[in-house]
Amino acid sequence: MSTRTTVLWVPDWPVGAAVRAAEVPPHLPAAVQSGARLVAVSALARAQGVRRGMRRRQAQAVCPELVLLPADDDRDARLFEPVAAATETVVAGIEVVRPGMLLLPAGGAARFHGTEEVLAERLVSAVAERTGHECQVGTADGLLAAVLAARTDDVVAPGGSRAYLAPRPVDDLAPAAVTDEALRAVADLVDLLRRLGLRTLGDLAALDAGDVHARFGTWGSWAWTLVRGEDLRPPARRRPETDLEVATVLDPPAQRVDVATFAGRRLAEELHTLLTDHSVTCARLRITARTDEGTDLTRTWRTDLGGLGGLSAARITDRIRWQLEGWLTAAAAERGGGTEPEDHGEPVGLVTLAITAEDVAPAGAEQGRLWGGPSGGDLRAHRALDRVQGLLGGDGVLTAALQGGRDVRDQVHLQPWGAQAVAPRPVDRPWPGHLPSPAPATVPAQPAAVEVLDAAGRPVTFDQRLAMSGVPARVRTPRTDRRPAADHDVAGWAGPWPLAERWWSPDQARLRVHLQVTLGDGRALLLACRPEGWTCEAVYD
Repeated sequence: MSTRTTVLWVPDWPVGAAVRAAEVPPHLPAAVQSGARLVAVSALARAQGVRRGMRRRQAQAVCPELVLLPADDDRDARLFEPVAAATETVVAGIEVVRPGMLLLPAGGAARFHGTEEVLAERLVSAVAERTGHECQVGTADGLLAAVLAARTDDVVAPGGSRAYLAPRPVDDLAPAAVTDEALRAVADLVDLLRRLGLRTLGDLAALDAGDVHARFGTWGSWAWTLVRGEDLRPPARRRPETDLEVATVLDPPAQRVDVATFAGRRLAEELHTLLTDHSVTCARLRITARTDEGTDLTRTWRTDLGGLGGLSAARITDRIRWQLEGWLTAAAAERGGGTEPEDHGEPVGLVTLAITAEDVAPAGAEQGRLWGGPSGGDLRAHRALDRVQGLLGGDGVLTAALQGGRDVRDQVHLQPWGAQAVAPRPVDRPWPGHLPSPAPATVPAQPAAVEVLDAAGRPVTFDQRLAMSGVPARVRTPRTDRRPAADHDVAGWAGPWPLAERWWSPDQARLRVHLQVTLGDGRALLLACRPEGWTCEAVYD
């Protein structure tokens, strides 16, 4: 398929973003480096002979006053957002291809503004007036033709993209690559095409589609589609919705939960009315309050999309009440008082209360599930959990989330049902000594005592150097009220993995050795040996 596409391009965006973030004077040549090579060069640096791909020392030899700045994808994306927002004042839906380049379907926008030339002028003016950046705009059939047209501010006539691309060298495929991985793959493809004598985009377009795919694979088919003025998909237009917020000032300050909840009930009804009037849903609900001491309290709750119960005013009120109970109780405890008049000490007062619907999207526009929509069982389960949480309070129903840690129990973080909070310990930290993957499927609340024996029936122990006294042969489970004692043959084992925590503190030191064993009946267990004996920590699927 072929889509009439307009591309807005800010030249040398990584350099422009880095210069603005570092506040480099605009009269100095600058470049962005990643490792030892330059990945982006400003126009002033190019005028003095600096080129992309040069090594740092070579570039400094060519231009001694060159300012080198580090590459930062997050910085580039963050600073490009004002450009995208300025574009959205002219066109309702855009797709950010990469920081420095965005595209949009040109058909409807050009009809609204009159012509494609007028659309380009208004886009350039909006970006310049609102952000101060100079940009270039091109329009053509297909992504590749539009990207190349933006580099020369061209408007390619409908149906003329293939002829426009035909005389261009195959090196011009590179601007259509939007990621580093794609850029490397396209560079390899271009090198292969040139070695085979296909030096222009027209030479590639003249080949048969089946032959191209058989010889050059997926990237060859991608390039063949683009050089014919076609697209693999239409632009994925983003339609940002403004977060909806309602707030109230509590005068006099609310010092009791029921008084603050009554005000929160009115806010919940107002927010629900706003969501209904705008025909939108939200993915998160942020509750914010300020105490009479000036302390800001914020908590974010996840909401159910896809029809799982609906975000009613009553559900919003429940979350407000749970949060206010926790805040007022904790703040009063810090003061030595309480939330009720009969409590001793000075109570805490809330002076403002606000609710914000975040990640707002048109109703019905959320992504469906991989295996279809929610089932009746899902609906009943979510509503039952909401009812139980309403009876027991916010902390009455907990869900497990993954967090960082070394032990299997340390990696479990319990949080209230529906709450969206960052785990206390990040998962992406090194955590030396943690168990290797895969993680066990079942972790009991308390580890069960077991015995590990060698072939001679002697207990397996560890010496001071953490060396095992023998090879594990059997795992013995002691007798309980529900089952008799039993011996299970060990079919295989892995480890051991010693773990010493707080070794510097004699009172809190914890030393244990983990062992993975597979029993003869097919079960896999995670065992731990402590000075007081062996325990079964978890069970694998």
